[in-house]
Amino acid sequence: MIGDKVKVIVDRPLGSSHPKYPDLVYPINYGYIEGIVGGDGEWQDAYVLGIDVPVSEFHGVVIAVIHRKNDCEDKWVVAPNRVSFTRDEIKLAVHFQEQYFKSEILM
Repeated sequence: MIGDKVKVIVDRPLGSSHPKYPDLVYPINYGYIEGIVGGDGEWQDAYVLGIDVPVSEFHGVVIAVIHRKNDCEDKWVVAPNRVSFTRDEIKLAVHFQEQYFKSEILM
C-alpha cells in the first residue's frame, strides 16, 4: 500500500471538530478511502498531510501506515505526489489523535 495512489474522501476537514468529542479539532484533513476495508470493517481511514486548507477530497500517495498496537485498525498517511515527511514530522502532525493509542509509524 505504501507508494499507492489513492483518493481520500475527507469527512473531517482541517478545522472541523470530532463528532463525538467537539473539543477535538482536526489540525489536518482526515477521511477514508472507499473500496478498501480497514480493520474495523469500515472504509480505510487516512490522514492527509501537505495540504494547508480544508478539502472535501484529495488525490495523493500513501507515504506511511500508522499501526495501532492497541486498536483493531491502522491509519494510512497520504500526501501529495513527490512530497515526503519524516517519521518525526508525521508523528507530530497526527499526535492530536494518536496520543491516545500505542502506535508505530511504518514507512
